[in-house]
Amino acid sequence: MPKIKTAGIALDQAKKAAILIHGRGANAESILSLSNYLNLDEYALLAPEAEGGTWYPYSFMAPDEANQAALEESLATINEAWSHISAAGISSENVVFIGFSQGACLSLEFAAQNAQKLGGVIAFTGGLIGEQIQDQKYSGDFVGTPVFIGSSEKDFHVPLSRIQESETLLSRMGAKVKLLIFKDSNHTIRQEETDWVNKNIL
Repeated sequence: MPKIKTAGIALDQAKKAAILIHGRGANAESILSLSNYLNLDEYALLAPEAEGGTWYPYSFMAPDEANQAALEESLATINEAWSHISAAGISSENVVFIGFSQGACLSLEFAAQNAQKLGGVIAFTGGLIGEQIQDQKYSGDFVGTPVFIGSSEKDFHVPLSRIQESETLLSRMGAKVKLLIFKDSNHTIRQEETDWVNKNIL
């Protein structure tokens, strides 16, 4: 059984839910601490935890077969959190995905493989996963779902080109995508990003 930590409003009492997905080397507690900076007071919070602190072993742009088994397992873990929310009767348009780094990539990937009207997808430094973006992996319609991607223009892990390719595909699938790209090279979450997300999505 995957480990899913919870916080915020109890799921059976909430009208909104957020799935928070941590980065490599982090854990559920660390991503839940984002609630100190984001307007999540009205949300049930679910934070799946990756075994060994990593959702997949290699770069998100490594050859597909290198990450495939771990990635499938990780997507299944996210789906389990999603199932808990669905079972509680919370509709998809009241569900937000929030991830940092590896977790941001996973948030975008899960949402794009299961595109529908969501409350939002918030990706702090991430892009769609794969050696190349393969359109055939993705289906559905985001129906205007707001998607945020913030990053450095020269992030060591996530090339700007992949963020831009991701924006193109997500927009084509009906998402309303906002990119905030910064001149620094820091692999972090900036206040400008949380401010934009709080004002426009949460």
